[in-house]
Amino acid sequence: MDIFALFMLAAGLSMDACAVAVCKGLALGKLSVKHMVVTALWFGVFQAAMPVAGYMFGVQFRDGIMGIAHWMSFLLLELIGISMIKEACRKDGMKFGSSLAVREMLPLALATSIDALAAGVAFAFLAVDIWAAAACIGTVTFLLSMAGVKAGNIFGMKYKAGAELAGGGILVLLGIKILLEHVV
Repeated sequence: MDIFALFMLAAGLSMDACAVAVCKGLALGKLSVKHMVVTALWFGVFQAAMPVAGYMFGVQFRDGIMGIAHWMSFLLLELIGISMIKEACRKDGMKFGSSLAVREMLPLALATSIDALAAGVAFAFLAVDIWAAAACIGTVTFLLSMAGVKAGNIFGMKYKAGAELAGGGILVLLGIKILLEHVV
């Protein structure tokens, strides 16, 4: 996977965390740098760790199914992307509190990083340096989450659905790119 594709994947995977960060920013009221950093750390660390966990799981099965690996990567990315697009189109959004406590942030960080776990499984079937990929995904998520908290605090819920829709679209297109590279 080239650096551009990896960056696009990282951006796509980070969009749901960014969207939730926007909502956090809206709920926080008076914003401080600490709010932005704590929120971004939760999302960035989980988005970096989950692909590694998925990769470790995926390598257990890699040798037996390498011939269809590109199809599996395609299907996983399509499912993740379509799920994100559907979530963006839902009218009943989640409610977010202003707390940055573990009991509130842990479920949000887990929920927004499930797609990164699935991407990690897909990485097991591709020529990907998992540590570089995880660092890229975590860093991009951290930066976009910080920006999301700030944007949410300034603009509110206006951009949440757009961020999820863009992220889902990027993942769908990346899945198609992977399939076309191996089929054509």
